[in-house]
Amino acid sequence: MPRIALYTLIVCLLAVAAAVVSFVQGSWLGIVWVLLAGLSSNMTWYYAKRGKTARNGSVTS
Repeated sequence: MPRIALYTLIVCLLAVAAAVVSFVQGSWLGIVWVLLAGLSSNMTWYYAKRGKTARNGSVTS
């Protein structure tokens, strides 16, 4: 797994934890954390897949 994919995975997990804490405290700010978690999750999948295809020697345009 490329390093950037690992970093985005960590950001995703932290954003989910922050969203849970926000919602438990009754704050609607948790919606922002959920959106950030979704974005970082998509980035994780993209960079993980990109790293996998680069490792296999596939040429992407």
